[in-house]
Formats: sequence, C-alpha cells, structure tokens
Amino acid sequence: MTKQDYDNKTLQADVIVIGGGLAGMCAAVSSARNGAKTILIQDRPMPGGNSSSEIRMWICGSQDPDFREGGLLEELKLANYYYNPTLKYTLWDHVMRDFLENEPNLECYFNTTVLDTVCDGNKITSVLAWGLTDYIVYEFRGKLFIDCSGDSILAPSSGAEYVHGREDKQAFNEPWAMEEADSRTMGSSIIMQLRKTGSNRPFKAPAWAYHYTDETVPRQDLAKPGDNFWWLEFGGIVNTIKDAREINKELTRIALGYWEYIKNHPDGRGNGWTLDWLGSLPGKRESRRYVGDYVLTQNDTVSYRTFDDAVAYGAWLVDDHHPEAIYNDGEPNRTQRLKPGYHVPYRCFYSRNVSNLMFAGRNVSVTHLALSSVRVMATCAMFGQAAGTAAAIAIRYGCLPREVGEKHIEEVQQLLVMQDQFIPGISLKHNAAALNGTPSDARLTDGMDREFATEPNAHSILLRQGEHCSYNFKSTTAVGGVRLVWDSNFEDDKRMRCDEGDDLHQLASSLAKAFKVEVLSEGVWKTVFETEDNYKRLNLIHFDAMQADEIRVTLTAERCAGEAARLFAFEPVD
Repeated sequence: MTKQDYDNKTLQADVIVIGGGLAGMCAAVSSARNGAKTILIQDRPMPGGNSSSEIRMWICGSQDPDFREGGLLEELKLANYYYNPTLKYTLWDHVMRDFLENEPNLECYFNTTVLDTVCDGNKITSVLAWGLTDYIVYEFRGKLFIDCSGDSILAPSSGAEYVHGREDKQAFNEPWAMEEADSRTMGSSIIMQLRKTGSNRPFKAPAWAYHYTDETVPRQDLAKPGDNFWWLEFGGIVNTIKDAREINKELTRIALGYWEYIKNHPDGRGNGWTLDWLGSLPGKRESRRYVGDYVLTQNDTVSYRTFDDAVAYGAWLVDDHHPEAIYNDGEPNRTQRLKPGYHVPYRCFYSRNVSNLMFAGRNVSVTHLALSSVRVMATCAMFGQAAGTAAAIAIRYGCLPREVGEKHIEEVQQLLVMQDQFIPGISLKHNAAALNGTPSDARLTDGMDREFATEPNAHSILLRQGEHCSYNFKSTTAVGGVRLVWDSNFEDDKRMRCDEGDDLHQLASSLAKAFKVEVLSEGVWKTVFETEDNYKRLNLIHFDAMQADEIRVTLTAERCAGEAARLFAFEPVD
C-alpha cells in the first residue's frame, strides 16, 4: 500500500484542541459550551490522559478543601460518583467519554495522532493527523489551536518557542534552581494496583524483569503494599519523549521485579495481596514547555503572587522529583509546602511567537520548578477550562489570544467564575436582571460559591424538603434563566482508589437531589425547570425569556432524608 492509497479527509472548526487528557477535555468542552465549534484530537482510544484506565494516576490538586478545584473538573467527579459509584477505572473512561460526547458543538477524534502542522508565517492554519484505526490522513483546519498534548507536540513543527529541562539560578533567581542548566526532567511512573485476597500464592516475574533481593532493591523502605506505587519512576535522566519506548520497558522491568520482591518476601509483607493490574503505559510528569508572554516561576508560587489577568490558581506543593528517581540514593522527591491559591496569569497560556497557538496542561509557560507545583491534573484541568473559555472569547470577537488578554480579560474571568471556576480574589459581578432585585437571603448573591473553614455558613443557606428561597424584582424584569450552585462537599476529594472494590461512594447529602424553579409572571406561577435526580453542583438553567416579578427555587426532595441541602448561589440570568 502506498501513501496515495490512503483516504484523505479535511475538517474545519473554530478551535482545534490537541490532547484528550483532563486539560484537553476541559479546554474542548469550555470552548464548545461558550459558542466555538470545536474539534478534539486524542491519540488514545479513551480520554483522561494520566487519569485514564490505561495509566491510573490519581487526580491531585488542592489538599485544602477551601481551595478545592470546582468548575468542569468537579462536574466530572460528580458524574463519576453518579454513574460509577464503585469507582471502576474502566467505567471512569466512559464517564469522561460521555462528558465529551454530550456537547453538540464538539466533535471528538480518538485514536488519531498529530503528525505535522501547516503554517502561514507565524500562524497555524491546520494540523495533519493519522487515524490509527481508520487509516485516514486528516487535515484539521482551524482559527485557533490549543495544544494540551503535554509534550507540546505542535512546538517543533510550528516554530513555537519552547524549553526543556531545568533552568539555572541566573535565569529567574529561583531558590532551588540549578547552578548550571541541564536537560534533565522529572521522570515517568508506572502504576500497580493490588487487591486483598484470602489466598497467598507466590509470584514469579518473567526472566527479562529485574529480580530484587534486600541487597539489590533500590528502595527497600518503600517496597510494601498500601499505595498506588507512584514512586516507581524512571526517565528523567534521558529524554521522556524520544526515549519513551525504553522508559516504558525499564519501568515494567522495575515494577514486575518489585512485586516479585514484595509478594515473596520472607517477612510476609505481601501475604494476602495479589497483583490486580499493572500499567502498560507510564504516566509522564514533564517534557517540553511552551514559552508565553509570561513565565511563572518558583518565586511566584512561594510568594502567593497575584496577577490582574489571573484565570486559574495553583494549590499543590512544590514537588520536584529527582531525575534519577528510583535510582536516587536519597528521597525520590523534595517538597515545599505553599499557601494554596497563588494566581496563574492568562499570559502563561498562549505562545509568545505563534499568534494563534494556545496551550494548557503541564506544557504551559512555567519554569521547571513552577511546573513541579502546577503539573498535577486538577490544576491542569483548570488550565484547560481557562484556555478553552478564552479561545471562545477570541472567536466571538474575531481576535487573537494576546488581544483577549489586552481587551477582554475581565470578560474571560467573569465567564469562568459564572461557570464555577474558582479564582481567588475574583467574585461574580451581578447582571442587569440581578441588579433589579433582591434575594430572600443576601448570602445567595455575595459572589462566594463556597464556604471557608474560618467562616462556616457565611456564604450559604440550608433548604429542607418543601422549603424555597426567592428572588424578588423591584419592577417587572425580563429573565431568561437562573444560576444555582449547590454544596457538593469539597471535604471529599472524590479521588479514585489505589485498589478497586465494591463499596459504594455516595453523592453528598448537601447536594440537592430534586428541585424546581418557578417564575411569577403576570400573576401566575409557572414552572420553568424541574429535575428529580440532580447530581450537579452548578445548574445554569436557561428558558424562554419572560417578564418576571419573582423567581423561586423549591427543594422537592432531600438526597438523604432529614438532611438539608446547602445552596451557595441563586441568581437570575438575563
């Protein structure tokens, strides 16, 4: 078969997103929901990236519930509890797929890998990709491109500026920077999942795996059941892109050797455990990083820096993994705790020299040390939502990403907050309809959609079954929707487990199960929305615009009998 024998297909969209991890998913969905025709290209058969069933990394982010990530990520986590209460990874794949396929403005291409870019000067016009299962050469044409591949796959062929490795102290004067810059990075990890059993069978690793003893095992202190084995890491001393095949083989040899060592150890540490699953694809922490109009540094993270153009925040600690990883004699990583909530500016999400290129995920414009904090998936999901929202704004106004930051950044911020993306220090501003009325409780419109440990019950009300809250207008007002934000319990990080069982995970009792929205129009109460099985924290409800004197929301069913639902926000939308 020659090259001419392959089918060719050209597709057009406003926004092309490359990479279907959490960053790419959130970028694509936010772009589509905000009005841009969007295509998502993913080279794997399922979405989710490092969180998917083929890698199974935990979704890490804020360890402080006050700063738990909301927005599209929380929507996904709640859908997972609802559709996949036993938290099976293979079902998690389908929860994420459903999240994408339900967007009418979004088209997804799985098993499709990007090969090249077509440029006109400093602007990308299309990307060329190969369909791994349909053997089609695709050309995806777009106005804006968002690279969420993690590896900055568009960088070499587009000419976009990027960096790789660790900076020296002279570059940004970071406390932990190297004396001399190098090309080393954090490595990749392979995940093992164990399961408790009644039997105690030995395990024999294949001949090509490592066979460890107490004298040869690299980290005897870590070699025991109880976690997801994130520390089975390698690759930072080579190139995590070009040497990915060799890294994968080395990690598999290490993992099989470790399990053989644990399972058969004479001290019995492996008794009652069996190897339930071993990953075939490592989870990558670091490779290429794009250069934007701003480069976030370790100094920004540790000083809790704020920016006028903030569209996301960081809440994970500085967590720098040693390039030698499992073969390092010391600790596998060094950490520095931070005050959560430092700002990440919009200028970190678009290319400095390719005018219509944006990016989100672990390839954003940061230093190696700043990356060690922002690289975790919950943070990257926020980055995706921010980039996708900004891209939709750029399409709306017919401008480029840099111009969005110069002329429309407040609109991006307000849209993100409206759609439940928490940005510390930025509150939702009232629309015209809301300004013409008052809620039954002022806490419902104070602009804060979460509680803080230092001020409990300061930003919410409780509703019991049959109770309602209302919004009264000073004069008859045109209303076309309402915005509701319920309490989904940020104390629960809703994380997947390191072993799969059958215990059920329940949605929070504070999350409304059933409610209805009514509008008082021309002296008659009209039901404009009703649900009997809500699982969402954010309800943006739209209906045909009508003249209203009052709106009310009534809780018609508690999720747990006798336990009230908690409501953070109730505001009309004009």
